[in-house]
Amino acid sequence: MEHYAVASQVYAGGLIFARIGAMIMLLPGFGDTTVPPRIRLSFAFLMALMLMPVIAKGLPVPGTVSGVGTAVIKEVLIGLMIGAILRLFMSSLAAAGEIVSIQTTLAFAQTAAPGQAAPSTTLGTFLGLIGIVLIMTTDLHHMFLAGIVRSYTLFPFSRDVPVADAAQLAIETVSGSFRLGLQLAAPVVVFSLIFNIAAGLVGRVMPQFQVFFVATPLMVLFGLSIFALSLGTIGMVWVSRYRELISLFAAG
Repeated sequence: MEHYAVASQVYAGGLIFARIGAMIMLLPGFGDTTVPPRIRLSFAFLMALMLMPVIAKGLPVPGTVSGVGTAVIKEVLIGLMIGAILRLFMSSLAAAGEIVSIQTTLAFAQTAAPGQAAPSTTLGTFLGLIGIVLIMTTDLHHMFLAGIVRSYTLFPFSRDVPVADAAQLAIETVSGSFRLGLQLAAPVVVFSLIFNIAAGLVGRVMPQFQVFFVATPLMVLFGLSIFALSLGTIGMVWVSRYRELISLFAAG
């Protein structure tokens, strides 16, 4: 290796690759299971090569193997922390899709979510794909790259892993994601509540009326119609909230 890079450069490049690789593995869009692992590793490796001359100037090499291992593990944990928080916010769209599916009686329609390779409701998978499209079309993925670079200002090599702060931020992100998912699905939830009350009153007034036979198709039709009409607002609100979260890392 001495013919291509000195030991300090190899060590610095390895630390940078450990953090960037961990983040790329979890970032929405870049880290989806549909993206081949070789592509993700190559992208992380190229970013590490580009950032190494800027970030890792004069980084000392520990004199022991344990010191090197500790530094690598710390960088991996920081990368996983940032990537996991950005990935957790995507669950707001999944929560909105699940709520809408339950309210429109379509919860049993399961499809494979490309970003997670796990079964999800059809509407949840649809919203997840829309989220990835919005990230790419609104250039939020550029803020991902800015956040990767800014992370070395927020969490330099000499700083310990903020485990307590990361746990608190993760809890707030999960709770905020569920709250946002409920807010995004609010139009369908309100319609479902009013429709079910009306259907119950009709069933009480006319016991011979086949409530479920008539109400279920109408629930699906009107529920999906309201969902389609509110889809633009859902996208704008979600992108705005996600931009605020990413700005915490991109702007420092």
